Amino acid sequence: MVTGESGGLLGRLRIEGPTLPEALAKIAETILADPETAAHASIVDLAERSGTSTATVTRFSRALGFKGYANLRVAVATETGRAEQARWETDISGDINPGDQTEKVLDIITAADTRAIQATASALDTDAIERVAAAIAGAGRVEIFGLGSSGTAGSEMAFRLERIRVPVRYRADTHTALTNAALLGPDDVAIALSHSGRTREAIEMLAEAADHGALTVAVTSFGRSPLAEVADVVFTTSVHETTFRLAALSALHSQLLILDLIYVAVAQRTYERTNEAFELTVRAVDAHRVPDTAANRKRARRDKPL
Repeated sequence: MVTGESGGLLGRLRIEGPTLPEALAKIAETILADPETAAHASIVDLAERSGTSTATVTRFSRALGFKGYANLRVAVATETGRAEQARWETDISGDINPGDQTEKVLDIITAADTRAIQATASALDTDAIERVAAAIAGAGRVEIFGLGSSGTAGSEMAFRLERIRVPVRYRADTHTALTNAALLGPDDVAIALSHSGRTREAIEMLAEAADHGALTVAVTSFGRSPLAEVADVVFTTSVHETTFRLAALSALHSQLLILDLIYVAVAQRTYERTNEAFELTVRAVDAHRVPDTAANRKRARRDKPL
C-alpha cells in the first residue's frame, strides 16, 4: 500500500473528515496536517494539538474502527513509513499547468491513478467481494445504476457480466431504474455507483431495491454517505484529484478495480458456463475481425520446406 493525499487511512480522513462532528473533524485535520508527527504523538499530545480531549481522541479512534488510539497511531505510522519508502520520482501534487509538457502530465496522471488504485485495494474487504460475487452468480436479476462517469463504470460492468450469461441490466434512466428495482426480490442484486454517495437517483434506486429484499451494493468514495446508509454492502473508492480531473472523474479507475474484481470472482464461480460463453461469443464476432496477415506470413515462412 502506498499512501499520500488520498491513500488508505489518510485518504479516508481527507474524504470523510469534513463530514465528521466538529471535534472529531479537528483531530482529522491535525493528523492530516502532519501525519509523521501524529504517528509519534501520545494521546495527550494529539488532544492538545487538536484542541480536544483525550476522551474525544479515543472516540475518534473507535469511530474509524480501531480498538483505541494505540491502534490508530500504528496505522498512521505504517502509512507514513510506506509512503516514504515508495519515493515517488515525480511531484504528484495534482497541479497541471497549461504549459506543462505531455511527459510531465503523463507522470502526474499515472502516479495519481496508481495511488488511488493501491489505496482502494488496500481498504477492500475481500469477504464482502466474495459475498457479492456469490449473490450475482446465483441471482435471478442484477440491476446496475449510475450517472455520469459512474455510469461509465456501471455500463462496463453490465457488459462484462452479460457476456458470461449473468441476467444483468445497466440503467441510465431514473424511472426505468426505479421501476425495475421495484421488481427485484430476495434472490436479486442491485448495484449503485456514486462518487459522492449523495446522488439522489442512486439512493432512491438502491432504497427501492432494498424494500423488496434484494442485496444492495454501493460503490462510493464516502463510507458515511446517504447511499452507503441504504446499502447492505459498501465498497469505498479512493481518489487523487489532478487539475482538469475533479474527484468524480478521478474515481473511475478505482470503481473499475472493484467491479473488475467482483466480475472475476463471479467468473470463477461459474467457470464452465463462462468458458462456454466465451467460446460462443468469440466465434460469433470472429468473421468481423481482419485477418492477421503478418502473422500468417511469419507462419508460412516458418513452415516452408528447406
